[in-house]
Amino acid sequence: MMYPFMTLDDNTEIVHSEMGKDGRVKVYIEKPDAKDGFHRATCYLPTYTWEDIFGFSDEEIDRYKKVIESTAHLIMEFSQKGGFSNAAQKVENGMDALWFLVSGTMKRMKKY
Repeated sequence: MMYPFMTLDDNTEIVHSEMGKDGRVKVYIEKPDAKDGFHRATCYLPTYTWEDIFGFSDEEIDRYKKVIESTAHLIMEFSQKGGFSNAAQKVENGMDALWFLVSGTMKRMKKY
């Protein structure tokens, strides 16, 4: 399964897979193009191995490499938690639980 990660200002979509048993994560980059349909590239983390590059210029690939390198830690984390949306939901649920605990503690403290 692939999870959405980021949409860049040039409509490039970056998605990633779940982490495989071997610890690898597939990062797929795709950009619509009127002539070719889509330009695409695949990067495998944590080795930063690039494959299947089609339609992108060297400058575009350099930009995407910088984006992937600067966010790889997040992609690796989200790949183990069902993507960004699922990880964010877990954080939200955790914050709700924390608020419940804090508010309950505060109510009990008011009794003293």
